[in-house]
Amino acid sequence: MHRPAEIIPFDQKLRKSSASRRTVHRGQGSTITVNCIGLGHWGPNLVQCFNSSERATVGTVCDLSDARLAMIRKRVSHKVRTSTDPVATAVDPKADAVVISTPTQTHFELTKAALNAGKHVFVEKPLAGSLDEAEELVELANKQGRLLAVGHVFLFNNGIRAVKRLIDAGDLGRVLYMCATRTNLGPIRGDCNALWDLGAHDISIFNYWLDADPQRVTACGTSCLRPKIEDLVVANFFYPNNVQASVLASWLSPKKVREITVVGERQMVVWNDMDVDEPIRIYHKSVDIERGPGYADNPSAHRMLVRSGEVIIPKIEQVPPLDNECQHFLDCLEGKCLPLNDGQVGLRVVRALAAAEQSLHDGSLLTRVPSPTGLTLFAKAA
Repeated sequence: MHRPAEIIPFDQKLRKSSASRRTVHRGQGSTITVNCIGLGHWGPNLVQCFNSSERATVGTVCDLSDARLAMIRKRVSHKVRTSTDPVATAVDPKADAVVISTPTQTHFELTKAALNAGKHVFVEKPLAGSLDEAEELVELANKQGRLLAVGHVFLFNNGIRAVKRLIDAGDLGRVLYMCATRTNLGPIRGDCNALWDLGAHDISIFNYWLDADPQRVTACGTSCLRPKIEDLVVANFFYPNNVQASVLASWLSPKKVREITVVGERQMVVWNDMDVDEPIRIYHKSVDIERGPGYADNPSAHRMLVRSGEVIIPKIEQVPPLDNECQHFLDCLEGKCLPLNDGQVGLRVVRALAAAEQSLHDGSLLTRVPSPTGLTLFAKAA
């Protein structure tokens, strides 16, 4: 089994000084009490993951729907408390941590309430609905000395980690460009557009693979179903070292696609999340420029040599990424590791999303992505 990547903290001094406050102190044999807010599309999966862990106890589950609460009471193994009051659930004195899987526009209020109450927080992506809100939450978590984790689940996907190792080892050569396609027919969101909903995954993956943040972005989109909520967005992010990373995100497509192509100077790789058994294919393909006699600026003096070799399909151990993510959150609360998906990681994604949305509304104008002040760097995968 591949071990998760070690993480270089964005502010090592801060983390060391507040390490005791960022962990849960519990007696021998006790568990971490986790309250869960939101039982929509993804929330029940989070409840199931924490409920199945021997290290956690689901305390209170909250949703505005009595029917959903009745459903979750049948699915959990113990008698869980239920509530229709999200704020009360977030500040519950019995809880050590709060998991928030609610519409994007509610993330800020609920996360802020939980952090102010001294809770550790796991909030689904995106961290918040605006850059100002995301920055405030990260600052508050640091001030309170509490762990703020963001649900960028693909950082815990073994296929994504395998590609990270290939890039870090230099097997692909210099990365030239990346292209992501993320489409499906639904679920259709009413609280954000397709880029904030779907493209957030790919931005987190790009940042992870490249150990960098995009510097500029241009984006365009179309609102087919409702005004001002784009169902289709195409965004081009420009990273350091002249790497372009493109995203096509849509929830209005007949086919579910979850695929990223990475083109390097020496090799190319395709990650296909829909291929459960063989998610990674490495193509020994490249194009070299052969320079013939004559002047270098003479087009006829150059010849493109296409190299086409074998296709390698490495074996990838299939472990549900959400299980990895929830166990990682508990590991961090127990002080066993530093978070791969902390608030700074979520903030970096929101910076890119906010810049892309600005470009979207400015006629696809090339837009600068704000530079991070406390950059989190990903370490090379083991």
